[in-house]
Amino acid sequence: MDIENINQLCDMVRECSFGLHKHLRHGHLEKIYENGLTHRLRKLDVAVQQQAPVPVYDEDGTILGDLKADLLVADELIVELKAVRAVHDDHVAQLLGYLRGSGKRYGLLINFGSPKISIKRYVLDPVS
Repeated sequence: MDIENINQLCDMVRECSFGLHKHLRHGHLEKIYENGLTHRLRKLDVAVQQQAPVPVYDEDGTILGDLKADLLVADELIVELKAVRAVHDDHVAQLLGYLRGSGKRYGLLINFGSPKISIKRYVLDPVS
């Protein structure tokens, strides 16, 4: 997928997230936001999987197991959702680990758990 399509996909996820947060505010369990974001993206005909098994590869290509991405959007974008007061380094490390292990390049870390929604995009440069 080219960068223009990834940008459009990220914009759609952001807009749906903002709308969901405006409606629900903070204070719900992560699963509620996961279900809500999935519902809103599917209404826009965006392919999205919840708790999607994403294979993790060793450097030689051997599959080491699967991780469970909160959302896998268009088979390209890993979305990690949180419902916490503040995002911590461990949350960022989790998403970056998912990107590194799966070979995916793009991820969003979205926190619905504070009065102001937090959305941060991560791009993992391919190893040369």
